[in-house]
Amino acid sequence: MEVLTEQRKCIRANLCWPVSVWVPEAKRFFNGRSSNISKVGVFITVPMTTPVHAGNVVELNFPRTADLAEEKGQFARIKKGRVVRVERRNILKDACIGLGIAFE
Repeated sequence: MEVLTEQRKCIRANLCWPVSVWVPEAKRFFNGRSSNISKVGVFITVPMTTPVHAGNVVELNFPRTADLAEEKGQFARIKKGRVVRVERRNILKDACIGLGIAFE
């Protein structure tokens, strides 16, 4: 019997939020959605055509609501991260891949 050990260092919060992912190798953004997030990382889904693999460094753009943008002085929260996992199990179901990204 295989036993899985939790490796996360921080608690994750479920958060379904739009996110744009800048992939330097493709020189373009890909739109997706977050599903959970923590201080050290995020799990997002993006179209299956997104050319990423484990080890890629990407830039994540989390748009803010108008009220939050006014409060913070910026319309988006931008984070850089490294792709640590690519999940393809739902690729046929919804034409998306999942990406585990560790913030840098």
